[in-house]
Amino acid sequence: MNWGILLILALIATVVAALAMLGQRKSPGSRGSEPGKGVHVLESDYQSGVGGGHVTRWTVPRDPQEYAKHFVPKDERHD
Repeated sequence: MNWGILLILALIATVVAALAMLGQRKSPGSRGSEPGKGVHVLESDYQSGVGGGHVTRWTVPRDPQEYAKHFVPKDERHD
């Protein structure tokens, strides 16, 4: 294969990857959820083949300050 063609293909791939990254940065609101009252219900589902697996559900507060309190060690909390 000609080195010039290979270089052009590599350049095109680089430009496409850069445009994809820029597209993700322009839409910061597409991730996460709005804060508020109540809780989010999260689910983790793990399947390890035939008949094996584990499903876990837990709740986290929608309020960012309440959510952050879950990461403070219990002996350091000032509730």
